Amino acid sequence: MNPDAVDELLAGADRDDANARVPHGSSDDPRILDFSANTNPRYPDGVTRVYSSALPAAQSYPADDYSEYRIAAGEYVGCEPHAVVPTPGGLAAMRLAIGTCVRPGESVLVPYPSFGEYDREVRLQGGEPTPVAHDDLLDADPGDHAMAVVCNPNNPTGDAADPDELRSFAARCRDADTVLLVDEAFLGFTDQPSLAGTDGVVVARSLTKLFGLPGLRMGFAVATGRLHDRLAAARRTWNLSVPAMAVGEHCMTCEAFVDETCARVARERARMAERLAARFDVHDSDAPFLLLDAGSTEDATQAIDDARTHDIAIRDARTFRGLDSHVRVAVRLPDENDRLLAALGV
Repeated sequence: MNPDAVDELLAGADRDDANARVPHGSSDDPRILDFSANTNPRYPDGVTRVYSSALPAAQSYPADDYSEYRIAAGEYVGCEPHAVVPTPGGLAAMRLAIGTCVRPGESVLVPYPSFGEYDREVRLQGGEPTPVAHDDLLDADPGDHAMAVVCNPNNPTGDAADPDELRSFAARCRDADTVLLVDEAFLGFTDQPSLAGTDGVVVARSLTKLFGLPGLRMGFAVATGRLHDRLAAARRTWNLSVPAMAVGEHCMTCEAFVDETCARVARERARMAERLAARFDVHDSDAPFLLLDAGSTEDATQAIDDARTHDIAIRDARTFRGLDSHVRVAVRLPDENDRLLAALGV
């Protein structure tokens, strides 16, 4: 990480935000029904047992090759286990990729509106984010850029990239010697194939969204060849805890849980979108959330206040670049979704 870039980030930060953090959803208030974060409200059976069983082994350092975890991850996304680099969550995989591929002063294509951490991570390395509208990014010229970032499906809009167009863009990036970083945090909610194992591509995967365990910090990166070697060499030693490793291995084998989750999310997402259309312009989504255009910044504020009055948190999406009248809501369990719809008067 570039120290000068950290100082520049702090110098440009608002005085009330001395840590220069990116706004995120989620609430730690147990009284609040949280629709602002996009995590599964359920996690697989057996997690408690697996976690408890792993605790005695946590008294020793884990074997740093994480071989069983890499095997499970390889089977989960369809790549060779050797290509997997374990990380404590998807964001750690992104930092590892950007930190090993972007030098100070180099440009990185980043989508907008999209996950704000891309810009921040690039700036922390001294790089320069070059914003491109997310639905135009696959048509952009990757030449003269050290990296291009794609969020698939995109957050906060929820739309997934066309697989053929994404592979074509990956090929153009490879020809231009530009690393393609694909954030697949929500890809597990779709039936699309992963780009894991594609030459010239770093895939960042999070296990915390689909498996409902964001506080456990489980994830991995996938890359091949020299790109993989750089990630593996830069990875922190023992960067995944023993309980996280054990739970991650377990979750990645829970095919029935994934199938049930995806079916429920698709069913509830369609039902919610139909109801919410009475008040909002609802963006098409392949993800476990919906982006809603309230029509004006005042109407967006009113929607947030309406939800809060009913002890419900929704995401103020006006913090995303390019959005000024939007909110985002997660797709949760049917009875919880009914509470949200009632609170928003639809």
